Amino acid sequence: MAEPARIDARGPRFAASLTAVLLLAATTLGLVGISTQRGAMTFPVSGGAVASHDMWALPAAPLLARVADPGFLLLLVCALLFVWGVAAPRTAPWGVVYRRVVQPRLAPPTEFEDPRPPRFAQGVGLLVTTVGLLLHLAGVAWALPIAAAMAFVAAFLNAVFGLCLGCQLYLLLQRVGVVGRRGPAAA
Repeated sequence: MAEPARIDARGPRFAASLTAVLLLAATTLGLVGISTQRGAMTFPVSGGAVASHDMWALPAAPLLARVADPGFLLLLVCALLFVWGVAAPRTAPWGVVYRRVVQPRLAPPTEFEDPRPPRFAQGVGLLVTTVGLLLHLAGVAWALPIAAAMAFVAAFLNAVFGLCLGCQLYLLLQRVGVVGRRGPAAA
């Protein structure tokens, strides 16, 4: 079986840097948006009296308000970028910007890597952000900023320290034979 193509190891770190910025903004917007708001809700009780309870605003918010939340919209953009990174990594925006604008200004790469672990990491980012988006739509308070923060931490670690958590997960799953199986080596 042919060896998989190799990519400049700096490319995924560049993409992680831009993704981390977007995810930090999505986390911040999620923290100040409807996902974490509390409000007084009034309920009728016996004898015509009204009781007031402090509750999360998200479950009571209409679906349109949940979708229109700026944190939701920005995390949705991040999720769509993850989809693009998984489905067509050669045309994904951050990779194109790196190859056309950044890479020509750098010294030739000295370190290359298998593209499968970074692509898998994009899938992990997609999973985390999609769960946050779906739980937000379902009315689960705090799901959106927590999912955005988790994805941000992973992107930040990759961008700043070169520690790709999704790549490490890929390598672990490869060791146990779940992903990246190869045929017998050619003699």
